[in-house]
Amino acid sequence: MAEITCRCNMSILGLKKKQPKTFKVKVMTMDAEMEFSCEVKWKGKDLFDLVCRTIGLRETWFFGLRYMVKDTYAWLKPDKRVLDQDVPKDSPITFHFLAKFFPEKVEDELVQEITQHLFFLQVKKQILDEEIFCSPEASVLLASYAVQAKYGDYDPNFHKPGFLAQDELLPKRVLMQYQMTPDMWEEKITAWYAEHRGIARDEAEMEYLKIAQDLDMYGVSYFSITQNKRDTELLLGVDAQGLHIYSPNSKLNPNKSFPWSGIRNISYSEKEFTIKPLEKKKDVFKFYSSQLRVNKLILQLCIGNHDLFMRRRKVDSIEVQQMKAQAKEEKARKKMERQILAREKQMREDAERAKEEMERRLFQLQDEARMANEALLRSEETADLLAEKAQIAEEEAKLLAHKAAEAEQERQRLEVAAIKTKEEKRLMEQKMREAEQLAVKLVEQSERRSKEADHLKQDLNEAKDAERRAKQKLLEISKTTYQAAPACAGPPVSPDSDASADGSFLRMDFKDSDMKRLSMEIERERLEYMERSKHLQDQLKELKSEIESLKLEEQQQAGLYTLLTEPRPYTEPAYLPHSNVSDGQISPRPPEHTHTHRAAAGVPSQPSPDCSCFIKQMKVLFFFFSLRALLFVSCSSDATLLPGN
Repeated sequence: MAEITCRCNMSILGLKKKQPKTFKVKVMTMDAEMEFSCEVKWKGKDLFDLVCRTIGLRETWFFGLRYMVKDTYAWLKPDKRVLDQDVPKDSPITFHFLAKFFPEKVEDELVQEITQHLFFLQVKKQILDEEIFCSPEASVLLASYAVQAKYGDYDPNFHKPGFLAQDELLPKRVLMQYQMTPDMWEEKITAWYAEHRGIARDEAEMEYLKIAQDLDMYGVSYFSITQNKRDTELLLGVDAQGLHIYSPNSKLNPNKSFPWSGIRNISYSEKEFTIKPLEKKKDVFKFYSSQLRVNKLILQLCIGNHDLFMRRRKVDSIEVQQMKAQAKEEKARKKMERQILAREKQMREDAERAKEEMERRLFQLQDEARMANEALLRSEETADLLAEKAQIAEEEAKLLAHKAAEAEQERQRLEVAAIKTKEEKRLMEQKMREAEQLAVKLVEQSERRSKEADHLKQDLNEAKDAERRAKQKLLEISKTTYQAAPACAGPPVSPDSDASADGSFLRMDFKDSDMKRLSMEIERERLEYMERSKHLQDQLKELKSEIESLKLEEQQQAGLYTLLTEPRPYTEPAYLPHSNVSDGQISPRPPEHTHTHRAAAGVPSQPSPDCSCFIKQMKVLFFFFSLRALLFVSCSSDATLLPGN
């Protein structure tokens, strides 16, 4: 057991001696942080290769590890141990993995996607930090490509207003230059962003770098220098094209440039830096830097940029060719994958649209079904209501039919009444004609009686004259007889003379009896005529009252008939009452049922033209008869008074 314990302790001590000493390193890229445990003997190239292998970078000639030394920065040298350089003594030691050299044309030199991505992130940060000047228009366009690289295609349903509020996309100088709200800037960026639909992330980043490489300050490293004569402060710019001399206040337009193809030699001696042109006729340009470390850094950047400049003018190495071929294949593969993905996305969008359309159609059909059910319920309710209305209408139709039948019966009755009225009118006309004939007869009779009265009056006058003459002759004869009798004492009267005297007295008595008889006959006829005239006046009064009643009944019957036959106008014939004419007497017979019906209906009517004409004729006849009767009565009175004279 003791031997085993000793052996274990010895083995542990041997392992401790064999384990190398390490130190901690933190490497920060543009989008990640990595920590490594490095051996003390590692050189800068060992750490750099470890970082490149970790992130999968093969285009290593563009990048380097930068660290801060006091108030400036330096790049880790690949051929020198890490701890032997002026790195910070912190633990872990912090390095920034950044692009040290920039390509002339990004689309031709940047092969790997990771290389493009790292350049994109670094250039974007330099623009936002205002290390590279960019105009507002170019800033908005670059921001739209950055949004496309981050969010993909624009979708208004997903990318609502305000989705860029947390993203830093524009330099502060641009934001302060214009009085615009963040929403207004977002609207401008979104307008460009919507036009980049279908661009992949690597393509959007490459478009970003294509625009950025045309900026004046792209890929330029600036250093403060002074000239040897007047001690003028200047700026030295080192980029992929060469060396440039700037004024301190202008980093955009160089005062003087030295392209790599025109430089023969670059060297420094402590703080003095010398640039020898390729043409010997040109003057050597010398300047001074503030520190020796700055001259070393400038020389290091000049050597690296010049090597890349010369490398670009040569045929690509096998490694670069393989990388380009692999990148080409990778791009083709990704392009195919993007196409497949785009097709699948399109198919998915089509399927989603079809689904949405089907759902919309389903909702529409459900709405239509619901509306149809509601319409069906309403139609059923309407059908029930219509059935009730139909039943009510049927009952009303029956009632109307019954009323129509009653109206038809009333119409037929009125037609019959009209026919009767026509018949009564005809009889009334006939009665009127008979009355006219009777009146004519009465007039003729009155005239004849008048003539007879005149003749009788004349005969009476003649009889009175004859009687007066006879009385005179009788008086004369009597006087003559009485006078002759005493004087002559004549002979006795003979029988013949007595007989003649008796005869004359008889004639006188006969004439007196005829006169009395005639007077009595005339008086009797006058009384008869007076009675007949009075009877005729009574008949005329009755006829007038009958005409008035017929007129009222005529008006009522016309109004009722008009109301009953309103849908089809009907002109009711004039009503004429029935009448009988017999033996010169007028017997009126008014239609009592029609009068009763009209009075009950209370319907006024207008007299017909025939009835008005008939009334006028009867008034004329009445006036004529009255005049004739008065004349006849006056004549008869005169004739009666004659015998008493």
